[in-house]
Amino acid sequence: MRALLDIFSQVFRSIAANKLRSFLTMFGIAWGVASLLLLIGLGEGFRSGQRRGLAQLGQDVIMTWGGTIPAMPNQHTGMRPYKLTVADAEAIRGAQHVRNVTAFINRGDLKQVSEFSSSGGSVMGVQANYPEIRHIPVDQGRFLSQEDVDQRRRVVVLGQKNNKLLFPGRPSLGAFITVNGARFQVIGVAEKIGRGNNDGDNQRLYVPLTTMLELFPMTGENIPDDSVTSIQYQPTTPDLNETAKAEVHRVIAERHGFDPSVKDAFEEWDTIKSERTVGLIFTAMDVFLGGVGIVTLALGAVGIINIMLVTVTERTKEIGLRKALGATNRSILTQFFLEGLMLTGLSGMIGIVGAGTLMFLLGKAMGDNQMGFDPPRLVPWSAAMAMGTLTLCGVVAGLYPASKAAALEPVEALRKE
Repeated sequence: MRALLDIFSQVFRSIAANKLRSFLTMFGIAWGVASLLLLIGLGEGFRSGQRRGLAQLGQDVIMTWGGTIPAMPNQHTGMRPYKLTVADAEAIRGAQHVRNVTAFINRGDLKQVSEFSSSGGSVMGVQANYPEIRHIPVDQGRFLSQEDVDQRRRVVVLGQKNNKLLFPGRPSLGAFITVNGARFQVIGVAEKIGRGNNDGDNQRLYVPLTTMLELFPMTGENIPDDSVTSIQYQPTTPDLNETAKAEVHRVIAERHGFDPSVKDAFEEWDTIKSERTVGLIFTAMDVFLGGVGIVTLALGAVGIINIMLVTVTERTKEIGLRKALGATNRSILTQFFLEGLMLTGLSGMIGIVGAGTLMFLLGKAMGDNQMGFDPPRLVPWSAAMAMGTLTLCGVVAGLYPASKAAALEPVEALRKE
């Protein structure tokens, strides 16, 4: 134990004897580690921000809209438009790999007026299960119920911003508004959705779909009475999204008289597929940045090897004297090995602590940021990778120069000028 303490004491004295050289060597390693962790942390911040944005739409949602049917596949002439309907949604509900379906109408040309103010947000006629598929948290009151839909009640749930516009500084629950002259009672207010200036969802009003079809149906020529803007559904599991889409394509194609293999006839957005694509992009980015970081750390290890070899050369006479006084090859090897390992380990810890501190401060500064990405964060696997790489680099940087030092003959070392 005493011998080990003596070796550590010698290691610290040797590092302190060359302060500038030791500092520059450690700074290079620390900078490489901190850069690696910061870059991966930024990538993870973007990844989690994208996931959060998709989660605010809803979980495992596939959205489909009415489209146009080409006369011939892959041609854009003689296109026949079609609209989705409530009956289409009911037919899709029977698909084997679909667990939930909702349909809605969205109109932005309806005027909303309260006794205090007016607003021009979009009005959505939705079914009672809409919050099961789309993210609509309720802040006050309640959302639409199945009884509201079945009985075609004239009730409305206000978006967070529309509530402020129509009832500035006043309670809205139980109050009445008019939508293009039709009177509705406010039964709920939604929480704020999204961040920043994207207030589209917060300026919406939600009324029963049956009431919407009765008072404000879709407008246009040659469209069914029960036409809807969109049908949105969830597969039984996220992994079966393609199977569910194929089933829905068959249902829609059969009901509207075209071949389901004509992909141009469908207008849809699969948020599950989008999330996977985003994940692959950021995973590739993490792998690339991790590779760059490992190369950077390896170059730092080469620098440490070089510094340790210089140290061995400078201390050749000291090594010869120690061996002449009885120092073993093992003690010489241990000292130089620990010196290289300590330089590498301390540098790495400084880099990790520095990167973690900077990311913590950035997170505090950004707070509940209004942007589409989250603050960078220290990713455990990247820190583990950095430490593993540093350990390997430290072993290499310590063993080779240490073996060179231990191999010196005492007489030749003492004769070295």
